[in-house]
Amino acid sequence: MSGTDVRTPMAGGAAMVRPLAWVWMGIVIGVSFLATPVKFTADSLTRPVALDVGRATFHALAYLEWSLVAVAAALSWHATARGHHLSRRALTAAAVIVVALALQSAWLLPALDERVASIIAGTEPPPSHLHTLYGVVEITKVAALGLLGAWATPTATRSESPTQTAAARVQP
Repeated sequence: MSGTDVRTPMAGGAAMVRPLAWVWMGIVIGVSFLATPVKFTADSLTRPVALDVGRATFHALAYLEWSLVAVAAALSWHATARGHHLSRRALTAAAVIVVALALQSAWLLPALDERVASIIAGTEPPPSHLHTLYGVVEITKVAALGLLGAWATPTATRSESPTQTAAARVQP
């Protein structure tokens, strides 16, 4: 190799948003679409116990996801402070994720908690579409995480010229 090492800069923290989105998507798929349905196939686990475990699991997942929102926001802010930003498509996907998580945390989880509490107390609540709606929001969130992972490529701000960008890549 020559004496000049040419590298693509990390663009602050924006380059880390892509792997964060993929890992986050894997966590949601693992919890929501694998572990949760499998739990209800265990013969020794009663429905009230499975629902109680599910309630605890989904609250823990929500806390983790809000932490990941904070990490992604910090990475994006770090990149912006260094002259890079995520595309509008990536920011739109991120906004969909935040709205989905807010719907789940502020409305759907508390409403589903009430239903679980009734079942644990021995009362079967009337039929509801809350669980289906939660699933639709979860699928939407997974799709948005996939899109964020695909679209989270940091780009230079308009004020940064191609010469400045090329100069930043050359490391002695």
